[in-house]
Amino acid sequence: MDSLSQLALGAAVGVATMGRRSAVWKAALWGGLAGTLPDLDVFIDHGDALRNMTMHRGFSHSLFWLTLAAPALAAVPAALHRERANFGRWWLAIWLALVTHPLLDAMTVYGTQLLHPFTDHPFGVGSMFIIDPLYSVPLLLGLGVALARREWRGIGWNRLGLALSTAYLAWSVAAQWHVTGVARQALAARGVAAAPLLVTPSPFNTVLWRVVAMHPDGSYDEGFYSLLDGGRPLRLQRLGGDPRLREQLGGLDSVRRLAHFTHGFYRLHERDGQAWATDLRMGQEPHYSFSFLVARREGAGWTALVPRNQGSRGDTRAGLAWLWQRLRGHDVAPGGPNL
Repeated sequence: MDSLSQLALGAAVGVATMGRRSAVWKAALWGGLAGTLPDLDVFIDHGDALRNMTMHRGFSHSLFWLTLAAPALAAVPAALHRERANFGRWWLAIWLALVTHPLLDAMTVYGTQLLHPFTDHPFGVGSMFIIDPLYSVPLLLGLGVALARREWRGIGWNRLGLALSTAYLAWSVAAQWHVTGVARQALAARGVAAAPLLVTPSPFNTVLWRVVAMHPDGSYDEGFYSLLDGGRPLRLQRLGGDPRLREQLGGLDSVRRLAHFTHGFYRLHERDGQAWATDLRMGQEPHYSFSFLVARREGAGWTALVPRNQGSRGDTRAGLAWLWQRLRGHDVAPGGPNL
């Protein structure tokens, strides 16, 4: 999730855990810092754009390493504020603020290595967009009241904000499950008994959902379903893939890395003698956040290149206008680039 949501979650968790054992501002400060700490890995350069993408949310988001780091980090506020008697509670607060960060990230589709170093599997429920006001606002309001009221009179509001935001996460999973069923029915109507299926929310909401179904030849179906569609069938569009490129470039380290990280939801295509590997999970046709130039054709073969991200978000204004119309159940095809 975005940095503001992670900061708010960490601060709210800190306040809820410390309760009346420390000043609200102290709990919020250190909880917020712990809640943002894992994302400092964005400053690590792993050598190229594709490795930076796939290794983000790696060891710094590991439940194992964060658990090991928690007591050392908790010793800092306990010592600075002369609250060594509350060290155990500070330990719990910092640990919870740390581990709830990757757990929240895992609700998005990006991919979070929760079990590093035991596996590099990128976990991603995919029921939340990276920014969603309906998740963040309750946290911020509850935390704001807790900080504004004297002493501990507002901590009940902080708990309420945490409860509402957590309930929203549960709602997102339920909505995703429902849309997944709708998508399976639509695929069955087209004679597709089983296919790898991706169901993720469109930006900033959990009402309009994007569906992607992959096929063995590298082609894929894309469609959108709003919970306000009133039972209208899901319309899927078949988009092309190039099975030859998968055979020719599948052995490249960059392609293998992207295939693993996306759980197979990627596309290879050639343009002007250059090969591109695109993450199909984040964006929509024809614009994706991550599209990497990975190889150049030379004669009958290919030469691997240092991957460069050439992704784009397109026309944001046009994308938001379409999003608002489609979200409300209007049967409009994507008329322009989306976020």
